[in-house]
Amino acid sequence: MVTVFRLPVGGIEEMEALTVRQLLESNGIKTMLVGDSPLPNFAEEIRVVAEDAERARQLIADALSAGPAGADEAEAESEK
Repeated sequence: MVTVFRLPVGGIEEMEALTVRQLLESNGIKTMLVGDSPLPNFAEEIRVVAEDAERARQLIADALSAGPAGADEAEAESEK
């Protein structure tokens, strides 16, 4: 398994990790959440199998560069 996304140490942006996880899984990439918290929804890292790592990183980069407007556009496109 390869780490493709990591929250800052002590970060509280768990929703960001869950959003990235949803992005990857909706594109057919299985994920594993890894962190120090006993609660699985407070993961600090998202890992994928090595074969999917490059595609996962590209999906994350594309989503980050598109920003909120890109997310709205993608959601509208998926509802067609």
